[in-house]
Amino acid sequence: DVAQWWQAANDAGKYVMGDRLRPVAEAMNVRVRSGELLVTQGPFTEASELVAGFDVLECDSMEQAVEIASGHAMAHAGVIELRAMWPFDGE
Repeated sequence: DVAQWWQAANDAGKYVMGDRLRPVAEAMNVRVRSGELLVTQGPFTEASELVAGFDVLECDSMEQAVEIASGHAMAHAGVIELRAMWPFDGE
């Protein structure tokens, strides 16, 4: 259950933010090539996987992030991709 996962991550002080994403049919790709703006509206047929949402965690290590992510419902029904972020403070 996502609500239970969220509550546990929040109670542990590791949850920063997250949300569901709107349907891919409402998405757009934006590119600038040779000074020309190219905007492609979704859905995108080349996409083989759907990104349904995102969560930002502040963990002490990647191992801790794996532990927390493994409790998310999507880890059992689909896949979760973990990626480190650059620090906001410029470090």
